[in-house]
Amino acid sequence: MNSVKIDFDRCKECGYCIQFCPNQVLANGSEINKKGYYPPAVEKIEKCIACAICARVCPEAAIEVIKDING
Repeated sequence: MNSVKIDFDRCKECGYCIQFCPNQVLANGSEINKKGYYPPAVEKIEKCIACAICARVCPEAAIEVIKDING
């Protein structure tokens, strides 16, 4: 299964990753980081196609997408 890793404390809650994900893998998070922002939560990882759009649009480079080469 593909995975999405979010650097929780680097995120500034811009929402681009949620907005541009074609499969709505990410959603608004409910936990606050040390800067006072709510980073996104990975909710539907099974829908992730590892397109990495979320990582490319993140202005803080807080997202890494890892493609499962076995699946």
